[in-house]
Amino acid sequence: MIYYLFFESLREYFPLFNVFRYISFRAIYATITALVISLVFGPFVIGKLQQLEIKQFIRDDGPETHQDKAGTPTMGGMLILASVLISVLLWARLNQPAIIVLILSVSWFGLLGFIDDYQKITRQQSFGLSVKQKILLQSLGALAISIYLYYTDSLSSNGTSNTALIFPFFKNFRPDIGILFIPFASIVIVGASNAVNLTDGLDGLAIGCVIFVAATFGVLGYLTSHQRLADYLDIAHLPENGEAATIFCSALIGSGLGFLWYNCHPAQIFMGDTGSLALGGVIGTIALLVKQEILLVIAGGIFVVEAMSVILQVGSFRIRGKRIFKMAPLHHHFEQVGWKETKVVNRFWIIALILMLIALSTLKIR
Repeated sequence: MIYYLFFESLREYFPLFNVFRYISFRAIYATITALVISLVFGPFVIGKLQQLEIKQFIRDDGPETHQDKAGTPTMGGMLILASVLISVLLWARLNQPAIIVLILSVSWFGLLGFIDDYQKITRQQSFGLSVKQKILLQSLGALAISIYLYYTDSLSSNGTSNTALIFPFFKNFRPDIGILFIPFASIVIVGASNAVNLTDGLDGLAIGCVIFVAATFGVLGYLTSHQRLADYLDIAHLPENGEAATIFCSALIGSGLGFLWYNCHPAQIFMGDTGSLALGGVIGTIALLVKQEILLVIAGGIFVVEAMSVILQVGSFRIRGKRIFKMAPLHHHFEQVGWKETKVVNRFWIIALILMLIALSTLKIR
């Protein structure tokens, strides 16, 4: 909106407004806009949620130290999504299909999370939608996005097929999976959505890790949007997708930082499934848009490990009758062995930062 107002309409009269054409300029202000919205409206949202008694219910089989979190306002994901969407609508070029895909992605998964949270509140328990219902609805949204991506531009401007997979450490190995891209992309989106959801168990843990992943893909989006940089780094050059990813990730960073102000320990608000399912789903979508699906495993390594810990725990208990971890997801295991909540979160953030640097370091490896 601001792009069209100041650049398209007024640049002829005010040459200074040419700055609005630059992705970097709009990305910075998308971050600031989302941050300010989150910070300013955070207290209002917290107060409103308290007034409506939209509060967190704690599982009986969860860590004992979490029982005092009961009653904390939840569904704070609405604050995250609102600040992201407002910022994106203000600073992105809305005539790009990629930005519409991201808006629809975050909205669909956010709506799904909202329904899940709403059922928890009305039932006054820690369980909302069943696993089958949640996976089915996630898969429908992911499938729609995957089919769209499959039938869009077949090649980037430097020859990378939209159904090819780029491996960070083996850039010359780019298998084109063809129609199998649709189920693969669906798994990426659904997997990312659930992985972030599983990570959201400690104050500030999920949103802090999301910020690092968003920063990684914000950089990747910017590099993807510029042909010289993309050619030099031997990555796909997708200008519209890259620009959309850059602006959206910038808004995610700003919104995440603002939300973290109120979500850090002791949390005044939780994001709920409204936030975690939406953030995971849109991160998976962004990875697909910039053709860095495999790199998501590295950049989002915390989410991958958290999800795998649950899969291994459930599988081991069903097959062997024994648990691998004291409690899953993994962050609860470390709580059970004596780590304080803040220590777990801080150390996971440090690992997330290291993984971000490793992910970015692979760009020039051939």
